Amino acid sequence: MDHPSPEEPSTVEVAEATQGSREAAVAVADPPSRLRTQLVLPDLDCPHCAGRVAEAIRGVDGVLEAHVNPTTRRAHLLYDPARLSMERLVQAVRQTGYRIDGARLQVGLVGIHCASCVDRLEKALLKVPGIRSAEVSLGTQKVTLEYGLGRLDLQGVRQAIESVGYTPVLPGEPGPAPTPNRLQVHPQREGQGPNPAETTAAHPGHGTALRPTEPEVEAEELTPQEEAARREYRDTFNRAIFGIVVGVVVMIFSFRRLIPGLATIPEETARWIWMALGALSLFVMLWAGRVFFTGARAAFRHHSADMNTLIAVGTAAAWLYSTIALVWPGLFPEGTAEPFYDVVTVVIGLVLLGQALEIRARGRSSEAIRKLLNLQAKTARVIRDGNELDLPVEEVVVGDVIRVRPGEKVPVDGVIVDGESALDESMLTGEPIPAEKGPGDEVIGATLNTSGSFTFRATKVGKETALAQIVQMVEEAQGSKAPVQRLVDVVAGYFTPAVILVAILTFIVWFDFGPSPALTYALITAVTVLVIACPCALGLATPMSLMVGVGKAAERGVLIRNGEALEGAQTLEAIVLDKTGTITRGKPALTDVVALEGFSEKELLNLVAGVERGSEHPLAQAIVDGARERLGDDLPEAKQFQALSGRGVIGRVDDREVRLGNRSLMQEAGIDTAALASEAERLAGEGKTPMYAAVDGKPAGLIAVADTIKEDSVEAIRALRELGLEVIMLTGDNRRTAEAIARQVGIDRVLAEVLPDEKAHQVQKLQMEGKKVAMVGDGVNDAPALAQADVGIAIGTGTDVAIEAADVTLITGSLWGVVYAIEVSRATMRNIRQNLAGAFGYNTLGIPIAAGVLFPAFGVLLSPLIAGAAMAFSSVTVVTNANRLRGFRSRLVPERVGA
Repeated sequence: MDHPSPEEPSTVEVAEATQGSREAAVAVADPPSRLRTQLVLPDLDCPHCAGRVAEAIRGVDGVLEAHVNPTTRRAHLLYDPARLSMERLVQAVRQTGYRIDGARLQVGLVGIHCASCVDRLEKALLKVPGIRSAEVSLGTQKVTLEYGLGRLDLQGVRQAIESVGYTPVLPGEPGPAPTPNRLQVHPQREGQGPNPAETTAAHPGHGTALRPTEPEVEAEELTPQEEAARREYRDTFNRAIFGIVVGVVVMIFSFRRLIPGLATIPEETARWIWMALGALSLFVMLWAGRVFFTGARAAFRHHSADMNTLIAVGTAAAWLYSTIALVWPGLFPEGTAEPFYDVVTVVIGLVLLGQALEIRARGRSSEAIRKLLNLQAKTARVIRDGNELDLPVEEVVVGDVIRVRPGEKVPVDGVIVDGESALDESMLTGEPIPAEKGPGDEVIGATLNTSGSFTFRATKVGKETALAQIVQMVEEAQGSKAPVQRLVDVVAGYFTPAVILVAILTFIVWFDFGPSPALTYALITAVTVLVIACPCALGLATPMSLMVGVGKAAERGVLIRNGEALEGAQTLEAIVLDKTGTITRGKPALTDVVALEGFSEKELLNLVAGVERGSEHPLAQAIVDGARERLGDDLPEAKQFQALSGRGVIGRVDDREVRLGNRSLMQEAGIDTAALASEAERLAGEGKTPMYAAVDGKPAGLIAVADTIKEDSVEAIRALRELGLEVIMLTGDNRRTAEAIARQVGIDRVLAEVLPDEKAHQVQKLQMEGKKVAMVGDGVNDAPALAQADVGIAIGTGTDVAIEAADVTLITGSLWGVVYAIEVSRATMRNIRQNLAGAFGYNTLGIPIAAGVLFPAFGVLLSPLIAGAAMAFSSVTVVTNANRLRGFRSRLVPERVGA
């Protein structure tokens, strides 16, 4: 959106569609010449209808560009607000049978570190009219807003965020220097260069305004998110070092009586030096530690408290005590008027140092996104008007013909027009073996051309490419919350007020019952409690692990949609595998040629393939393809070809009559098939479809076709069982065929002869047995079952409907992806539990020790300096532990295969 006008706030209006009047609009004060926005199409359940909806939108005056993504059910628009009538846009969409209902907005949050603020910030945003939900992620440092009803006031969103003490980056605003992983929000002024808040991760390679004007990012260069993280790290680190340096000077002087040369300083001189150090400590508080005090002030205005409150109150109390003790020492009991300026400076320095190290470690967590972005080609060799032009990939449009030479990357998605090659798709699919491609085959942007040269026609560009969709899905998943995180957010919201209460009680107990000097002990223990108790580690425990885990899965072609899916996958007890297209390849293939005496296998296959060349049946195509693989392309052609429905085919090949079909076809011609009965029975028992062949009225043999098992299905299913899962096969095939396939792959439980509309019911029955069930499928008829399952896993080579209904998408068709998804889920949740245990354990032990529970028995009292260091590095420990997931290696999935 454009900059808010001083006179009128920027707004986004979305009126919910109803049967009588379904209207939606996006209205912006002081509109620029061109805007981008996203609209939600909640009822778009037909992938093939997306093109029709997009065409309808493009036909509206003022719409300059439109793409509809059926998977995310969103329309991406570039439009001229001066010309576009939103009523006409809504009407155009309504005429296609769909409606516009709401939109999605992601707003960056600058410098958010406080877990206890998450719940308060979400509640503040939910008070803004029109917002349905608000979800803050500490890991990605952004808030995702879902809105639909009424009018969304962007100024209201800004004020809600600022009132909690953070700086938002609203649509169209340049804002401050971006923070790590902040995602661009829509719409944006077109043609003015990038919003500093945007990242190429948001919509890589789409439109001139969606890429940095800086030199292009190369493989070893930093992404915008990492550059932003580096700037924030440098600023925080510099302030931390300043605080620590001053703190060291103060500490040295506080121990002057033990240091030769300083011990002889007269008390009056020492008093003036202390005052100078007090002024320097005040500067540390107001400059280096300003974020704590501004944050505490914002929290106070909302009648709440957070991490900033703890640090601000603790250090301010220590500074005030020290200053009063210097200026009016007579107010204190003898021996208690000692300054504690070292507590002020060192605590602020250590906490800032911890935040700096946290920022640095968190920047590494987004490496998966960086790797994906760096895959993208920067230029494309486009053929226009007979000339080959090297253009930036952003300027490629749908329909362009592009040439790709050996060693180059495919710039966008498309279909090969001319030429053949082998493409290395491992960067997206994890599959190490290059895929052979020829005319008519699809190519994926960012894949590497390893051999021949070819031309292809662009079908998807910009944010519609597979790479852009993957990046978007990974980012959304990284910003989502696992169910356990919601509980942690609630706990963190109550944590800080409870700590302040404990600090007050600690002060009272030590002041009333502590040893002399009681006031000093009371102040030290209260400040130590405030300093050591920080909910940062608690708030980072889940989102940091989630970010790394989701990114790690994406590197192997496993796209986890959200935190709920990741948490659910680690508790699975049973997994249901659809047979066709999941366990098997999903299309028939020639498997066996059985020739009777008088015929060779080669001769029989040649005759059968010749007659089947005239048939368009899938089984016939499988036989022809198999014959070409075994015999070459020089196959004979049949004459007098006849296709007999339900029985088979007849034709003359090389002047010989050839029949191929079922037993009925043979019986009609009086051909005895008894010699082939046992072999036919055996092949049928193996799940294959045997067809009888006869030549010149005599039985010649059997041709068997089957939907063959994928190469890695057997090993992957064995690995699933090693993970402790009950593996169940679900299919509409007859029980005999289904059980034959199940025996080959090592599955004991088979649900056969299941009608498409009964698949979801079968999953539900398994759930009623008390099992946590995952469903793996690839077809349209699998979508209800995928939605019913606790975790739905879609084979990425399947339909868009199945992928939309699933919680996990496997880019490749390999079942190894299922194994990898479950393993990475378990590893991530184990990492989260470690982080939560460490965070809870740290506070459970640290607060009582800081309060002085060990003093009566052991004489041990924790120093505020040690408490500050412990608090600072607790967050670093959590982030570092989360980053250990970056080195995750599957125990069961071989490195050589793609997940």
